[in-house]
Amino acid sequence: MFDSRRLSTTKGGGTPVPQPAPLLALQGISILLFSLATLPLHADTHKLSQDQERELVRGLTAEWAVAKISLPMSKKPLPVDSLGERDHDVWNAVLYKEGPAARAGDMVQITKIKVGDDKIVVEINDGSKKGSFWDHVVIGGSAGQVPVQRPKTNAMMGTSIEVKFPDTIGNIDSVGLKKILSSVLNFDLHTAVATFVETLPQPVQEAIRAKKAIVGMDREQVVLAMGVPRTKSRETKDDVDYEDYVYGLPPGVITFVRFAGSKVDQVKEMYANMGTGVAVTVDPGK
Repeated sequence: MFDSRRLSTTKGGGTPVPQPAPLLALQGISILLFSLATLPLHADTHKLSQDQERELVRGLTAEWAVAKISLPMSKKPLPVDSLGERDHDVWNAVLYKEGPAARAGDMVQITKIKVGDDKIVVEINDGSKKGSFWDHVVIGGSAGQVPVQRPKTNAMMGTSIEVKFPDTIGNIDSVGLKKILSSVLNFDLHTAVATFVETLPQPVQEAIRAKKAIVGMDREQVVLAMGVPRTKSRETKDDVDYEDYVYGLPPGVITFVRFAGSKVDQVKEMYANMGTGVAVTVDPGK
């Protein structure tokens, strides 16, 4: 066993007197403890950082929101601090010079997230780029490639917001980032959809509330009304692209929504038994 005492002197009749351990030994122990405490954390640190970035990107990309204030159109990201506070003078100056990308109440979409060590840049409606990424997206299939129609929003211009953190972004996730941005954007899905629906023609509003499709709707409106279809099929006839959305399962009512180009041109409902038999054609207007 290590003895921290050193018998180097005697007292009286030769009785040993304990002495403190050598200073060098204490220094050695201190250096060892310091070295252990400052060893870099390997293993999970980098992996957690990648997971965090992936969660932020997946959790916010393509999310819809409603602008609470006028969002300036800006080539340089508009600054917001980690508490959601913004410099009103800076924002107002850009708004006065460049005009609004979106006004209060407009529905917008987050199209890109860039994560840095101490900041996160949120692009809205493709940022300040000219055109839209939707202009270059196509769906490929047996009928060839067909451009995807950009969802209709009130605000067709873009901008970006930079959330700046004091040192690092820490453990922020997509939910936390939404809270920070809540000073300028409302991410409540019900509110966003309700605001968007109110901008549509009255017959389309009524159809969405009734959860049905009608002739003249576009794809975005049909999905709002009926959700994502069970199956889709595409074909081209006489240079016109047709697409069928199919809803429902047998036994029960099966709804067929046919698009000619970007708009619904036919809606059919049939009651299907188990198997392939179709018993009754249902009037979708009822």
